[in-house]
Amino acid sequence: MAGTFPNVDKLVLIAAPHSSWWDGVWGLLLKVALGIDIAFMGKRELFRGPLGWLLRRLGGVPIERNATHGVVEQMVARFHANPRLWLGIAPEGTRKRVEKWKTGFWHIAHAAKVPILPVYFDYPSRTIGIGPLFQPGEDLDADLAALREFYRPYRGRHHSV
Repeated sequence: MAGTFPNVDKLVLIAAPHSSWWDGVWGLLLKVALGIDIAFMGKRELFRGPLGWLLRRLGGVPIERNATHGVVEQMVARFHANPRLWLGIAPEGTRKRVEKWKTGFWHIAHAAKVPILPVYFDYPSRTIGIGPLFQPGEDLDADLAALREFYRPYRGRHHSV
């Protein structure tokens, strides 16, 4: 592990590159080992059967990825209702290589007025790293470009950002 977690009550944590199901395993192991309370969003298919119970217990929030159901508004309401909330999201929205990230994480952080914490997986160095807090501004495209630039040096198990 590289870097340190910030001492803030609320943030949106983004983890990339997300290229393998191992990312979720390593992320959950790190969360449990360090005793960090991080809620996380995942595709609803992961929450079926006995694994669903465990993922919910670990802070998982199932999301329907193919349709919008007010997810941004629901997550912003959670931020307003809780004195402390860290919410983890994979900005790529899938393990496949994508040209464009999903923007929900930015909209949640912007609307809730919380910073974004970039966390990276770098498989060549066997590192999970914590980046600096990023405060979303008013320009979505500029913020996405800056965040993607942060991730440029890091390589996931199967691809980079």
